[in-house]
Amino acid sequence: MDLSAIVSFFNDFSSLVWGWPMIIMLLGTHLFLTIRLRFPQLYLFKALKLSVSKDGNATGDVSQFGALATSLAATIGTGNIIGVATAVALGGPGAVFWCWITGVLGMSTKYAEGLLAVKYRVKNSSGEMIGGPMYALENGLGMKWLGILFCIFTALAAFGIGNTVQANSISLLLNESYNISPHLSGICMSVLTALVVIFGVKGIAKVCMALVPFMAVMYVLGCIYILIVNHAYLGQALSLIFESAFSARAAGSGFVGTTVMMAARYGIARGLFSNESGLGSAPIVAAAAQTRNPVRQALVSSTGTFWDTVVICALTGLVLVSSILAYPDIDHTSDAALTKMAFAKIPYIGTPVLSFGIVTFAFSTILGWTYYSQKAVEYLGGRKIMLAFRIVWIIMIYVGSVINLSLVWSFADIVNALMAVPNLISLLLLSGVIVKETKKYLWNNRLDDYDDNILT
Repeated sequence: MDLSAIVSFFNDFSSLVWGWPMIIMLLGTHLFLTIRLRFPQLYLFKALKLSVSKDGNATGDVSQFGALATSLAATIGTGNIIGVATAVALGGPGAVFWCWITGVLGMSTKYAEGLLAVKYRVKNSSGEMIGGPMYALENGLGMKWLGILFCIFTALAAFGIGNTVQANSISLLLNESYNISPHLSGICMSVLTALVVIFGVKGIAKVCMALVPFMAVMYVLGCIYILIVNHAYLGQALSLIFESAFSARAAGSGFVGTTVMMAARYGIARGLFSNESGLGSAPIVAAAAQTRNPVRQALVSSTGTFWDTVVICALTGLVLVSSILAYPDIDHTSDAALTKMAFAKIPYIGTPVLSFGIVTFAFSTILGWTYYSQKAVEYLGGRKIMLAFRIVWIIMIYVGSVINLSLVWSFADIVNALMAVPNLISLLLLSGVIVKETKKYLWNNRLDDYDDNILT
């Protein structure tokens, strides 16, 4: 079997695992938890306030904002830019609406993940707080074998979506746009990651706390500028997005061949993939947060999906659709071409904003997944193998920068989806615990109370 046949096989398998069964599982969990938890999205402003508040008297390794920044570093990636373009190219403008809806509903799942992560977290031999779906499965359900499977899939996915493919995205962009050698890019990224890794979760969190707000603000301001330039087409773009989400009518704007099912399929899939709600990655770092009870961190965790999808993905989608309307010569059938041409149409700022966004988003994803992968490997083999793993991890960043990764992309998509299955099982089977904790601290207005069981 030649390489092209192998790539084709993994592409088909990736499409299968990210097809309607996975979408129904994830979106169904979002809906179930949203209803059972009485719409935790309604507490968004309280959650946003908590996310920037210090809980210094609580036990943990990083602040609540540090944990949020680290999880955002992993989720705010190229999927927010290229992924949204893929959804629009394949599903039409209506995909932007479904991507946004997925983010709104996904806040409930991210809330539940954060709650369980803190509820079942433990201390390792070095006194660090560790947790995530593997510990919820082991300590909450007595299903350690499923926790092991989750960690295996997480470690494999990390080398793909959290390492090599991100490094490859950066090196390709810098080479194509600025003629920088992929070897030089790979060496620089490897060294920078190694320096951050030396300081553990606190080092990763500190870098993410500085990088994530800066990169997000810069990208959002760039998008706002583009929308101001395209202001004459904003009304039509919004109308087209909503109409296309519920109607097969192409609205005379060149989006021929898209249907409601296509818009929903690609919009939901890209939204789920972008914000990672339900995949089980973000709660791994949520477990390290300094918080006095599980619900406080659960609320903070839910804001990650809000920023990632409800804000950034929605802005990107609006930029793309309005740019297509403003510049009919843009090829909207190609995701890469759509993104580059849409931003390039804006004088002076367009291409730099796109380049800055892709580079910083991709590198921050490497940092976030560095932490996730380490905790998954620690669960599987203990801290004695951590040094060897870190060396391999840093080497693979360089490798990813200089090789073709078409096969790795598809493989990463597959194991990323497989991560979600054990995590969704823990969320559904432990939903009663989630409701109990929510009632105790949130519904009874006791968010300032301490839970001694998570502080020792």
